[in-house]
Amino acid sequence: MTTGKSKRAFSLVELVIVIVIIGIIAAIAVPRISRGAAGAGTSALRADLHVLRNALDMYSAEHNGLYPTIADFIGQLTDYTDIDGNISPTSTKDATYKFGPYLVSIPVLKVGDGKGKSKVAAAAAADVGWVFIATTGKINANGGTTAADEEGTLFKDY
Repeated sequence: MTTGKSKRAFSLVELVIVIVIIGIIAAIAVPRISRGAAGAGTSALRADLHVLRNALDMYSAEHNGLYPTIADFIGQLTDYTDIDGNISPTSTKDATYKFGPYLVSIPVLKVGDGKGKSKVAAAAAADVGWVFIATTGKINANGGTTAADEEGTLFKDY
């Protein structure tokens, strides 16, 4: 009582083989993707530090070798200032407040203990993203004492 048409379908063995192949591909791809994400955070940290350090160098060059103060760090880098580092009260450039701005905003730290924070302080703390030493102009990530990149370099030592 066949009508001459044969049924076409995948056998159970064929489906199992396809699932095994997909599993093997996933086992290879997932670790590579996660390593790529870790590398992206490290690259972002390097780029953000480069931008911050360049802004600090420009600030210092225009302010007689001085660096921003911890108290006014954000304002001194993101607003107009005078030669002494006083921030423009109107956020406008004029004959007195003619220096800056050097940054649009302070970047958010993307790795380490300060991940997700943009606050700048003189010492590492839970709510701090960046650690800045005003006397030397050195800025580093608040990476904590154990957070490191794939090669073992601590984020705070970048």
